[in-house]
Amino acid sequence: MQAERFHVGLTPERVIDAALDLTRSSHLFSWSIRDLAGALGVKQSAIYHHVGGKDLLCRGVVERVLERVAIPSETLAWESWFRELLTQFGPLTGEFPGVAKWTLMHGPTIPVMIPIVEGGIRRLRAGGFGEQSGIAYSFLLNTAVTTLAMRDERSVEQGDGPRDHESMMAEFRAVADDSPEARELGDGFMARFAETGGAEAAFAHYYDYAVEAAISGVSSLRPADQGTAESRV
Repeated sequence: MQAERFHVGLTPERVIDAALDLTRSSHLFSWSIRDLAGALGVKQSAIYHHVGGKDLLCRGVVERVLERVAIPSETLAWESWFRELLTQFGPLTGEFPGVAKWTLMHGPTIPVMIPIVEGGIRRLRAGGFGEQSGIAYSFLLNTAVTTLAMRDERSVEQGDGPRDHESMMAEFRAVADDSPEARELGDGFMARFAETGGAEAAFAHYYDYAVEAAISGVSSLRPADQGTAESRV
């Protein structure tokens, strides 16, 4: 009877809800099943019974997060399609640290990713990439998600973002004092991350730059003899 009491009102949806909350407040790879059971006030065995182990829990969290992605219209040109898609990934994965890393590690292995893959490949084919559509898609997604995963990992390692960046900048200036080029990198870019309240805006600017650079780079590698579906209509 006591074991049954621990399961009253518990559902897979409630378990994933609690896992989302833990991910939001820490990192997908930081919390344990014991932490999750404690947050729900149940035994660990109840978590395994309703959802499973950490891998299945992570999949559930990532699915929930990526369900929030609005797939862009296929009336858009491929550049605009990917720009609109990837712009959403920044704030969305930022709310749930670790989701970007999991997505990078496991790729399109969950059903919610398939419509994104399908839409992206169709836009690239229409844009004239032909047999290169798969590698172009992978590069665009991996560039964006790797950048976001890097942000999440830094946030885990740093106890106090601005102060840690400020300490790093002091060390950097000490070793780069005689180099105008290094000072340009430090004062023109890195210093923005050390400003109070400035790290988030600085990263958003960097992420937008990374997305645009990836789109431009992929565009330059499009097969010259393919043309586009739009131009052939």
